[in-house]
Amino acid sequence: MTPAATRTADTCPLYVDLDGTLTPSDTLYESVMLFIRRNPLNLLRLFMWLLLGKAGFKLQLANAVRPDPTRLPYHERFVQYLREERARGRSLVLASAADARIVREVAAHLKLFDDTLGTNARGSDGVNLSRGNKRDAISAHALARGHTTWAYAGNSADDIAVWQGSAQAVAVNAPASVIAALQKVHPQARVFQREPLRLKTVLRAIRLKQWSKNALLFLPLLAAHSLDPQHWLTVALAFVAFGLCASATYLFNDLLDLPNDRVHRLKRHRPLASAAISIPLAVVLGSVMLVLAFVLAWAVSAGFCAMLLVYTVTTLAYSLVLKRLALIDVLVLSGLYTLRIGAGAVAAQVTLSNWLAAISIFLFLSLALVKRCAELEELDDERSLLAPGRGYQPRDLSSLRAMGMASGFLAVMVLALYIDSQNSQMLYAHPEWLWAAAPVLLLWIMRIWLKTGRRELHGEDPLQFALKDPFSWLTLLGMGGIGIAATLPL
Repeated sequence: MTPAATRTADTCPLYVDLDGTLTPSDTLYESVMLFIRRNPLNLLRLFMWLLLGKAGFKLQLANAVRPDPTRLPYHERFVQYLREERARGRSLVLASAADARIVREVAAHLKLFDDTLGTNARGSDGVNLSRGNKRDAISAHALARGHTTWAYAGNSADDIAVWQGSAQAVAVNAPASVIAALQKVHPQARVFQREPLRLKTVLRAIRLKQWSKNALLFLPLLAAHSLDPQHWLTVALAFVAFGLCASATYLFNDLLDLPNDRVHRLKRHRPLASAAISIPLAVVLGSVMLVLAFVLAWAVSAGFCAMLLVYTVTTLAYSLVLKRLALIDVLVLSGLYTLRIGAGAVAAQVTLSNWLAAISIFLFLSLALVKRCAELEELDDERSLLAPGRGYQPRDLSSLRAMGMASGFLAVMVLALYIDSQNSQMLYAHPEWLWAAAPVLLLWIMRIWLKTGRRELHGEDPLQFALKDPFSWLTLLGMGGIGIAATLPL
């Protein structure tokens, strides 16, 4: 390119792609998630709209729901580049295959663009503004404003056809194959490098740390004092199945909760909320993990597979609806923890103790209320009125604290009643020694509620907090030691 041509390219209008370029996410997929979250049965309507073609599908979906541009992630380095180009007088146009209304709303939010181009369908006869259609629309738009040349910023293989008609090219977050094809047409193309997808990011997305909760599957074996290695191996397989299933449901939960996560102080850094992992990749990964989970569950037993199905359906119902219902949400959470214990009993083929189930329900209800109180304490600090995606307000704190502490104390009371029960007399050589466990558990419950009141949990899951808390580990070791001492004969 000659110096004169370079100067012309640098001053010609720059047309900017939206999905994958300006934002690392995709507004079409964002809209689909919002639509499904509104009502899961909307998935059937989406399949029907596909018959209208791409343009018709986008029209119908945008008529129903559009993502909030203030809650979309943006490529900050690229946005800064656009600000600099605009400051030196360059005309910027947001040109996207997304519905024209979405494009206009994003442009209005960023206040960077002089004009917009988007898919403006009318029934099934509209034209999807992608590939050659986008190139032709940009050329016509530029010519109508007196420009014979124009520049384009894009990110995908669909944009190669557009770059072929441009005088200057900018690639943002493009894969290596796209950059290689682009440089054949524009050797001097400006490239904003793509962040590589790391294993650490994927592990964060599937919340591998949360697999620790599935250790509850081993509790029935411990409570029954079973040392059968075959049973332990079976429960270990069940543990992996439950972990895969839980990770898949976490992914689906994050997909449905993207707008709320992006305004949360901590959750906005999650891989999906920050668009470090794309929505299609999350859907594929979650689906594969869910299938593997049920294959392993069936290998354990049909009964365990049924328990896992109940867990999956309940968790998805929680993500879609139940998490927004005050009090119902915490009851469901405590029930899901107890369901893990029940699933462990089914996998190990041991009888689930009613005492263990009762302690679990009250203890995990208390911890679920700890989590809600910690979230509300944080909202109170920020003077927000309503927890995003939740059914609580800061003024509910005192009521939730009372319910949570009462539930925790009831768990200790059930433990105390168990000590004098016939079950403990049969299982323990010295059941009276179990009385030492009651004050230890009571101290741990009181301490975590004290920390919640002092705002030391910072909206964190109490079980994840406990994993990093030395005192919690000492409590667990202490109670385990008490149980072993009560079991062994003198």
